[in-house]
Amino acid sequence: MRWQRWSRIGVFTGWSIIALAGCGNGGSGTEADDAPAPGVTVVQLEPEPVTETQEFVGRVVAAERVELRARVQGFLRERDFIEGQKVSAGDRLFLIEPEPYQAVLAQREADVDRAQAEFANAQSQLRRGEELVKNNDIPRARVDELRAAEAVAQAGIAQAEAALKAAQLNLDYTEIQAPIDGSIGLSRFSIGNLVGPESGVLATLVQQDPIYVQFPLTQRDLLAQRRLLQERGGDPTAVVVHLRLADGSRYGHDGQIDFVDVTVDPGTDTVLVRSLFPNPETLLLAGQYVGVVVESGEPEMALLVPQSALQVDQTGLFVLVLDAEERVQVRRITTGPMVGARMVVKTGLQAGDRVVVEGTQKVRPGQAVTAAPWQPPVQD
Repeated sequence: MRWQRWSRIGVFTGWSIIALAGCGNGGSGTEADDAPAPGVTVVQLEPEPVTETQEFVGRVVAAERVELRARVQGFLRERDFIEGQKVSAGDRLFLIEPEPYQAVLAQREADVDRAQAEFANAQSQLRRGEELVKNNDIPRARVDELRAAEAVAQAGIAQAEAALKAAQLNLDYTEIQAPIDGSIGLSRFSIGNLVGPESGVLATLVQQDPIYVQFPLTQRDLLAQRRLLQERGGDPTAVVVHLRLADGSRYGHDGQIDFVDVTVDPGTDTVLVRSLFPNPETLLLAGQYVGVVVESGEPEMALLVPQSALQVDQTGLFVLVLDAEERVQVRRITTGPMVGARMVVKTGLQAGDRVVVEGTQKVRPGQAVTAAPWQPPVQD
């Protein structure tokens, strides 16, 4: 049994020596050299115009919003609009029954006429008294009374005219007109309902063109945007804002930032930024969420690599490039912002470099490869 055990060890050792000898001869090395070079796809880098962008979530806000309310009480006589239609400033939207207020106006007009007549009589009485007092036909105290009566009559005119003006205003308030151009929403009351100041909002009128989009900006992002703007001349019109709609499509009109809030929200530590957009097709509706893409300044030339070419290890980001002998080399890089499915390369690469995009898992540094041009995926 001991002999059998040692014989097995000898056989195993013999096979091991043969295997090691086989590894050491030139036969296997020749087979490795004769193996075809692995295929990879590469992209040759060329400078492209790139604009730095940042993306946020924003909310659409109407540029003007008016809540229509009744300022006098009465039964609703007319509603002169179709809900959802566009109206112009000055258009009549509601009519509250005007007859009670017309009657009050007529009464106030009569009060003015009476006050004017009383004033005219007081003036005549005063002139007559001033003539009589010259001959001592009446006491001077009587003249003083007549002068006071004239002043009271004059004040009566002012009081009657003020009441007339208030009556006229109340009559005017029976017509509720559009104060701005815009689109009107749902009416909360139908014809025949009793409405008044306590009734609340009758309908809401919003201006949809142009329209605002508001989005929060962190203090860090705000400082970065301001520094970038200063580096590029300090022109705020150089900041262009785009929108991405709910279906992922890009909104057809560009906007510009027109307001940055002067205070920071203590709850979120952000600053509210507002941008203005044309909205002739009324695709943007107040209250909806949109993606906000902010472009800062003019485009600058940069190198872009597909994101699939990037690799990372403990040292950081790197890519594989091909040298003049079609061998793989490692390049350490630093990157900038994303542009679609590609990344801006700040350092580590230069124009003309060929970067391996596909097949990186099949190659190692120093290995010769067969390269084919990389074809970007077709965008739907």
